[in-house]
Amino acid sequence: MSKPKAHVSESKKKEVKELVKLLKEYPIIGLVNIEGLPSAQMQKMRKQLRDIMVVRMSKANLIKIAFEQVKADLKGIEELEKKITGMPALIFTRENPFKVCKAMGKSKSNVQIKPGQKAPFDLIIPAGVTPFAPGPILSELGGMGIKAGIEGGKVAVKAEKLVAKEGQAVDDKTAGLLAKFGIEPMEIGLNLVAVLENGIILTKDVLFIDDAKTKADITKLAREAMNLAVYAAYLSKDTIQLLIAKAYRESKGLANSKDIMTSDNLKELLAKAEMQASAVKNKAGL
Repeated sequence: MSKPKAHVSESKKKEVKELVKLLKEYPIIGLVNIEGLPSAQMQKMRKQLRDIMVVRMSKANLIKIAFEQVKADLKGIEELEKKITGMPALIFTRENPFKVCKAMGKSKSNVQIKPGQKAPFDLIIPAGVTPFAPGPILSELGGMGIKAGIEGGKVAVKAEKLVAKEGQAVDDKTAGLLAKFGIEPMEIGLNLVAVLENGIILTKDVLFIDDAKTKADITKLAREAMNLAVYAAYLSKDTIQLLIAKAYRESKGLANSKDIMTSDNLKELLAKAEMQASAVKNKAGL
């Protein structure tokens, strides 16, 4: 006797149908992980990004069913499916994936760290006057080994204090104190996992470009290329002036070292001869 088929609700069928429609409509499909992202922030980011992408939240099993239905027509979708993790959502766009990744990065915001979460970097209570009036806060600071006193009627931290090292889980007291100081170390947003474009999977490591680092790298490469070109005496519109100046310096240095008189070093050689003559005269006692 065959097993009865599991009942699939109409809402789930409709969801899969809409996902399939979007998968076929848009040339670029992205997979994001929204695990731990509050719904309020999610809605805010969807509004911020709606001009360049469609963000669609759905259950992992429904996304996989939709992927299965389009795999014959959409090269690479099976590879994208393998990267589903956490609480997945899909993005659909016609924009350049690098532009999309940059926009998603800008849409992220900082929030307070919660007890149990790991510090993303060293968390420090800074030195200086605080907005707190004298009271229980002094005992709280002292209990965490933070030196504090009173300045101008306000609590002042005497020296900065490391309260959690990078990667260390934060306890209740530390999380509470960081919140009081307005320190928000956790970055939340749409965490891009990968993008599918023209059958090619692009991961977030490839798509994320640090503009400042890229500019510094290009500047360094340009400087090294110029140094190599000058060293190899490679003539170009960028090196010609430097090579002429280098040739002039080297030829003048050679002429001076061999006492070869030219219109450029006449005064220098006469001054050199005068110093040598003076040295001989003094040594001879003349």
